[in-house]
Amino acid sequence: QVQLVESGGGLVQPGGSLTLSCAASGFTFSSYAMSWVRQAPGKGLERVSDINSGGGSTYYADSVKGRFTISRDNAKNTLYLQMNSLKPEDTAMYYCAKDQAAVTGSLYDYWGQGTQVTVSS
Repeated sequence: QVQLVESGGGLVQPGGSLTLSCAASGFTFSSYAMSWVRQAPGKGLERVSDINSGGGSTYYADSVKGRFTISRDNAKNTLYLQMNSLKPEDTAMYYCAKDQAAVTGSLYDYWGQGTQVTVSS
């Protein structure tokens, strides 16, 4: 059974940092691209960042480029999102999502439960 479990969210002041983790199980983690997707209050889903199966190719939304870093440790079946210089507009529920292929295509077949990130002073 595929499971994706996010952790690391919380309340942080503007300019602060958080690292999100996604523990994956139930599939061959190293064979699939992974993504972080977020949903801010009253807004739709936004693709934040993608990483291909080997970790060498990444994508970032313009809104987070230069501030967020996606990475993965295939030996630990874990996906990460390092978030720096956080802004109030980063406030959202952050979801870990599994892609259907080794390369990023935003075709997700499994999602985690989400972890809340709130950026506020």
